[in-house]
This record gives sequence, C-alpha cells and structure tokens, in this order.
Amino acid sequence: MPPFLKPDFIRPVAIGAAIFAALAFLPSLVDSYYMSLAISVVSFAVLATAWSMFSGPTRYISLATVVFFGIGAYTVAVLGEVMAFPLVLLCAGLAGTVVALLVGFSTLRLAGVYFVIFTFGLTELVRQVVSWYEVNVTREMGRYVFLDITQNDIYWQLLALFAVLLLTGFVLGRSRLGFALRIIGEDETVAKHCGIDVTRVKVALFVLSALFMTLTGAIIAPRWTYIDPVIAFNPMLSFQVVIMALLGGPRRLLGPLLGVIPLTLLFEVLTASFPNHFSILLGCVFMVIVYLLPGGVVGLYEKYRAPKKRTLSADTETTRKSGEKTA
Repeated sequence: MPPFLKPDFIRPVAIGAAIFAALAFLPSLVDSYYMSLAISVVSFAVLATAWSMFSGPTRYISLATVVFFGIGAYTVAVLGEVMAFPLVLLCAGLAGTVVALLVGFSTLRLAGVYFVIFTFGLTELVRQVVSWYEVNVTREMGRYVFLDITQNDIYWQLLALFAVLLLTGFVLGRSRLGFALRIIGEDETVAKHCGIDVTRVKVALFVLSALFMTLTGAIIAPRWTYIDPVIAFNPMLSFQVVIMALLGGPRRLLGPLLGVIPLTLLFEVLTASFPNHFSILLGCVFMVIVYLLPGGVVGLYEKYRAPKKRTLSADTETTRKSGEKTA
C-alpha cells in the first residue's frame, strides 16, 4: 500500500483539513482588531514553522528570515500595480528561491557561530543594497502598495500557505530527505560516511524554507500600504521568529506554534504598552527562554514524560518477572 493511503497518514491529514476548514470561517465571527491579530499569528506561524523546517533538524541557527520576507514584500511593492497578484507571488517565489540557492551553496559549508554571523550580516547587506538602489536609481525612498486585497483575503491566503507548509513538513518528516536531515543534525561526519550528500540536502531544505518565508512577505505586503527598506528588512523580525520557534520547540512540526501564539499576544501587549522599551524586553524574553526552556515547551513535556515511561516499563518488567517466578 502506498504510504499516503495508510491510516496513520490519512488520519492526521483529515483532522488538519477539518481544523483549517473551521478556521476559514473566523472572519465572519470576529471584528477587524481580532482579524488583525489572527493575521499576525498565522504569519508568524508560517515563518517560525518554515524556520524550524530547516534549523530544527540541522541545528543551524539562521537569522536570514527577514531577508526572504523582505524580498517577498518588496517584490509586491515593485510589481504589484503592473502584474496580476498571482504572477507577483510567482515572481516573489522565484526571487526568493534564487537568493536562497546563492546563499545556500556559498554559506552552508559554514557551521556554528560563523553561519549565524553571516546570516545576520546578510540582512544588513541586502537592506543597504536596496536602499542604495532606491536612492541612486529610482531617486526615491519607499513605495506605496495600493492593491485591491482585503484583510480577509490576506488571512485566507496565509492560512492556505500555512496548511501547505504543514502538509509539506508532515510528508518531509516521513521521507528519505527528512531522515537524512535528522542524521545531519546529529552528526554531519556520520552522515557523510553514510553516503549522504550533506551540502545538497541542506541547500534543498534551506531553499524550501526560504520559499515559504518569501511568500509570507509577499502576502502580508498589501497590509502595510507603505514599504521601505527599513520596514521590509527589519532584523527584529528574525529574532522574533527564532524566539517563537525556540519557545515552542523547533524539533517538532507543531512545536513552533506553541511559541507563536503566546508570544504574539505578548508582543502585542509590549508594543502597545512599552513601545520605547520593546527591544530590551524582547531580549529579556529571549534569555528566559534560553535558560529555562532550552528544548522549548515540547522538550519540557518530553523531559517529564520520559521518566514516567521508564517507570511504567520497569513496573511491567517487574510484574512479568514476578509472574515467571510464581509459575
């Protein structure tokens, strides 16, 4: 029987489809404020899950999320009024894929802190290049985005993108590529000895992750109305995504969602109540998560669940031996 026809594949997909179908009716149940909040939650859910798709199994901490997000947003700002929106999304996806390929093949041989520093520097490099182009070529800074796309349309598009992302991650986790990624995450040297082309596998996942980030930026762009390099390539977004993924647990498909929901609500409160101290408070949140929840919420759950499993196994073994002695 093909894997996609097995019950353990069909059941979670069917449950997920039912949940997303129910979420599609949310715009008819809430007002504009809660719709805006829902858009923030879903957009961060896509970004954090896409980040975890690559960084979770490989353990490479990427701070380039905003690079691809900004590419998607700026593509809409440039082409939104001259092309149909589906074609704009296609162009954004292609642009993000090309940049991800270039970055992937040139940097994924790096490891550890070197990769982190490069991806952080890449954000500033892209922002400065776009700023230089705007000032010296177009002779203007920033662009207005006037598209006939409502808040509800943005929500539905992001929800559909999130559904596709989760399905992709679910299938990937059961594929040979997903298995190769887990081996790479544990030990790249062992992966190479197993015959895995480490560089190609990492680049493939990096590009796939970047594609979803780019499309998120493209879909969310009409919500802003005005876009400039500082808005589109704000490095704070990359740190927020990393914090959310780490809080939930980047090693599980739905783990990032457990960090996205509470932190999106927290960031909403902090932005409204402490706009001048948001960066400081964000740093405090980051330190608390790193020190108290290094494995995220999912890791904490698995940590406390494991002793119970061992206890049950030991009790079962003791009962079995007692039965053998009695017999």
